[in-house]
Amino acid sequence: MRKEYDFSESIKNPYLNKAKEQVTIHLDKDTIAYFKALAAEKGIPYQSLINLYLRECAESAKEPEMRVDNIGPSSNIWSAHERES
Repeated sequence: MRKEYDFSESIKNPYLNKAKEQVTIHLDKDTIAYFKALAAEKGIPYQSLINLYLRECAESAKEPEMRVDNIGPSSNIWSAHERES
């Protein structure tokens, strides 16, 4: 490997503005299992599949159905609601 490199003629990475940001998210075990199984069928990492799905939701401005029966008891929505009361 060289001691010095010449970057004077290099160009900026055109994909840099599309770089991903690492976040921590808590998902239900059955949700993760679903995406892992589907990702295995498709031959892609499950994180990529979740990202593709969330991007599709964001691009179509899809809003989640907020029903009591699809929000688990471990959801933070309950503790936030209780704090407001």
